[in-house]
Order: sequence, then structure tokens, then C-alpha cells
Amino acid sequence: MSDLLETIFPHLAATGYSITSPPSSSYNCIAWSVHDDTTWWWPDPFGLYYWPESISRLETLAAFIAAYSTRGYAPRADGDFEVGFEKVAIYVDAHGIPTHAACQVSSGHWTSKLGRQEDIEHHTLTGLTGTAYGRVAQFLKRPL
Repeated sequence: MSDLLETIFPHLAATGYSITSPPSSSYNCIAWSVHDDTTWWWPDPFGLYYWPESISRLETLAAFIAAYSTRGYAPRADGDFEVGFEKVAIYVDAHGIPTHAACQVSSGHWTSKLGRQEDIEHHTLTGLTGTAYGRVAQFLKRPL
């Protein structure tokens, strides 16, 4: 367990998690949630990072939903586990700006890449809620 992670995410220890990979700056949470561990995804206006070509480079929930739609995801009302589907949860800050994404794994738990830090498997989405990432604002799903 990581003291740094538990300081940044004070609910993480209480809700349960495990570190699944070492820190890396090669990819971020958005990439990780679509199974890409080689690219940093972000809609920066200068085009420094990968973002689907047809999607506006805006830090809005609508732009993130559109980016995920290029990978077959559609909005969903909840993050309940469904056999045959994978789900993503998009977090937003107090201003509604996307900050993070987590992907559900076959156990029903979630996996996240924490910025340039480690990948983790966390038992609940509330483990990452708070000042750093805000709250979950949107669920998406696609068939496996």
C-alpha cells in the first residue's frame, strides 16, 4: 500500500485497493480505461497528446463521452456489473471538468491509472472521490 496514494485519496484505504503496476508516464487513466498502456490521452488544445481526430479538444464531459464513443462505449445510467460488458466511470471536478476515468474489471472491481503514479485495482469508485478527482458523473459501457 502507498502512503502517498492514501494521502491524495483519503477514502482509498477504507474501501480497499491493491497496486497492480509501477508508476509510468507513458499513459494515463483515459488510455488505461480503453486498454492502451502506450499513449497519453487528453484533449489538450495544442495536440501534444493523443485524442480521437474527429472529437473536439475540449475538457468537457460531452467531449469525453464522444471520445469514448469512438471505441464503442455508450452512456449508461449506472456502474453495476453486467456480464458481457465493460464499463467506464468518468470523474469530474466541482466545475464539471473531467479529471479521471476508471474501468470495471471482471471481478466487478475497478482499475485506475493514477496520473503518472501506479495502476491500482480498487473495490469501489468512492475510494477515489474527493478533492483530487471529484465525483463520478458518467458511466459508459460497451460489449466485450
